[in-house]
Amino acid sequence: MSGEGTETLSPAPPVPGSGEELARFARLQRKLAPLFRRIAADQRAPQTVVVVPSLSLDAEELAKIPGAHHYEERLLCMLMLLRMPRTRLVFVTSQQVPNAIIDYYLHLLPGVPLRHARGRLTLLSCHDASDMPLTQKILDRPRLVGRIRAAIPDPEAAHLTCFNSTHLERTLAVRLGIPLYGNDPKLNYLGTKSGGRQVFREAGVPVPDGFEDLRDEGDIAEALAGLKRRHPGLRRAVIKLNEGFSGEGNAVFSFEGAPEGRELERWVRRELPRRTRFEARGESWEHFLGKFGEMGGIVECWVEGEEVRSPSVQCRINPAGEASIVSTHDQVLGGPSGQIFLGSTFPADAAYSRDIKEAGERVGEVLKKRGALGRFAIDFISVRREGSWEHVAIEINLRKGGTTHPYLILRFLTDGAYDPEDGLYCTPTGQPCYYYASDNIQSPAYRGLTPDDLVDIAVENGLHFDAASQQGVVFHLIGALSQYGKLGAVCIGDSHESARRLYLDTVEVLDREARR
Repeated sequence: MSGEGTETLSPAPPVPGSGEELARFARLQRKLAPLFRRIAADQRAPQTVVVVPSLSLDAEELAKIPGAHHYEERLLCMLMLLRMPRTRLVFVTSQQVPNAIIDYYLHLLPGVPLRHARGRLTLLSCHDASDMPLTQKILDRPRLVGRIRAAIPDPEAAHLTCFNSTHLERTLAVRLGIPLYGNDPKLNYLGTKSGGRQVFREAGVPVPDGFEDLRDEGDIAEALAGLKRRHPGLRRAVIKLNEGFSGEGNAVFSFEGAPEGRELERWVRRELPRRTRFEARGESWEHFLGKFGEMGGIVECWVEGEEVRSPSVQCRINPAGEASIVSTHDQVLGGPSGQIFLGSTFPADAAYSRDIKEAGERVGEVLKKRGALGRFAIDFISVRREGSWEHVAIEINLRKGGTTHPYLILRFLTDGAYDPEDGLYCTPTGQPCYYYASDNIQSPAYRGLTPDDLVDIAVENGLHFDAASQQGVVFHLIGALSQYGKLGAVCIGDSHESARRLYLDTVEVLDREARR
């Protein structure tokens, strides 16, 4: 379990970002396709998967999410890969994950003795709770890099998987000598708010009217005034940081009382600091503007309507170069203006799941041509008008995201399949599956509950996944429970209604037990 082994001296690694590193990375990436084909053809073929669930994102933006460092635990769903009998897993985290949490996931494995699974699992930790990205922590510890390498029996049958891929993950892949199942960092612009709008237009997918690649306060004011001139009835516009996530990097500007004519832009400049309302708690105009100057952003029309929803499409481009639709979801949003991601329901409403699936396919083809690799999600705003739904695309999350781990949990537990044509997921026996998932089950009353307490509560109240019925509850983000009073859950049922009822029952049980 420890992964300790004899370390050998190796030549100095190439300088990060150097031509030598880029060349080595390119050579490693060419190994992915044959490895993928071999595993796809034989689930019993030996392989090692190194999971580094680093949220290599802007630290200040990440700090807006309570308990953000525990979000590494969302990829503990990858432990389900141990159901393949000759697959080894190396899972690296910032801090040690309690044994109670590891055991919780391993007990979910269908048909695999716990001891057998544990024997193929190596858990490693940086013992570092700082805000630095996990991947940077690993790179700063050469001996830890050596222990990861020692835990890989055959580098030719191994790959690295991460939450998102940056220059840090590229460097780690080269240091480990294994390919990265993720995007080349040179493509990261395509996952920004500005880059996404350009991809959508290339794919022929509608976007809200707006402006991208903005850099400063003057650009923001000019864009807002321009939108108001083009749409005199526009009531609000949204300002987004290019690299914000979960809606925390968004702000809303109100045009109420705006003048017409030449006075408009001057009025916007004057009113910007006072009228801009932020999704993130405690955000200020000065700080927001500073981040905007660092990463740039966009301004676009706020989409209005009597009934507005925000579905998403999860896609994958595999190492063989095949793009596919993995799932559709309806997002559960909150925050001051309903832009913060709280959870999701699966699958998306049948009234429009095919529409967003087809839009996702067009975007996937564009990204495939650009060389994208791995999982990504596309967010939409959908408005019902005169009995039909209209959709505009607003964002590409060119990485794993909030809809990745719930779907992987469902997939690993039930071994079913998603049919993108009818939008349904069914088990091998033909039973449809639905779920309600949340990363934000939160209450001050939950603070002080330990992972062991949660397991006791789950067992005593029947909050578990039943393999026979293919329904039940799976918890995640368990490590955030005691300090932050926060955890997540995937509630799987045989209909949208039963999944949501199971979620509400789960929250009711947690509330009751926390009061005892």
